[in-house]
Amino acid sequence: MNHLDRLEAQSVRVLREAYRDFKDLAMLWSIGKDSTVMLWLTRKAFFGHVPFPLVHIDTHFKIPEMIVYRDTLARQWRLNMIVGQNVDALRNQQTFPDGKLSRLQCCRLLKSEALKHTLSGDWPRQRLDHARGEYVVDANPEPFTGVIAGVRADEEGSRSKERTFSPRDKDSEWDVGDQPPELWNQFKTDFAPGTHVRIHPLLDWTELNIWEYIERESIPVVSLYFNQGDGKRYRSLGCYPCTQPIASEARTLAEIINELRTGKLRNVAERSGRDQDKEDGGGLETLRREGYM
Repeated sequence: MNHLDRLEAQSVRVLREAYRDFKDLAMLWSIGKDSTVMLWLTRKAFFGHVPFPLVHIDTHFKIPEMIVYRDTLARQWRLNMIVGQNVDALRNQQTFPDGKLSRLQCCRLLKSEALKHTLSGDWPRQRLDHARGEYVVDANPEPFTGVIAGVRADEEGSRSKERTFSPRDKDSEWDVGDQPPELWNQFKTDFAPGTHVRIHPLLDWTELNIWEYIERESIPVVSLYFNQGDGKRYRSLGCYPCTQPIASEARTLAEIINELRTGKLRNVAERSGRDQDKEDGGGLETLRREGYM
């Protein structure tokens, strides 16, 4: 068994334990490489089936190719797809692109608040109706108390403080200093009533592991990750007003992997193109303590 096999086996184990121990479970799908690998692993863990809903928080400012990719894959794989959005903030133009908020404030409203209220069922949300081929209002928005997320410890500082099974309070707020120990691959999954739990099957994966696995498994990913001829590509995906591509000649999976293996990107942080991180002191801890992914 090689290193990728061991990572795959561990992630499958976490996914199956989560499904066994949490009744109201959902998976966050950002459309990025990490959460798409997590989706692939879920289909492996459950023999081609995804036994819980996928949740995507649509800020209305995602790069258009991301939304096309989301809907194409959701239809092809017959996914139970839920989309949440902070409709009031968008209607009132309370956003950074509208010039009324900082990037961090915009993320708080369009991502953190939208995520919390979508998961709780407090706000209307859309569900993909496969029979009609379109999104319709979710008539019965049940709350989710367990949420699977594609967080990796190596991606940025606040994520390295996570546990595989990470408790939040009823408002999805994260007390970094009060987390259960996870020794010898033993996980705590019995939490007090009212606890909201984030589950991280990819915590021990690295960026290189993700791309190696994508290549090995032939997982479809968004074309934005590849240089299209302009000497640039996206290394991390988000909203178009706050996400910048990096200089890169990588046009294929093999070339992306080579960049990482040879250290060509050694001095370029994975999320260096995400401008909101810079407003948060170079990290995401403020937003993540408040419920952000």
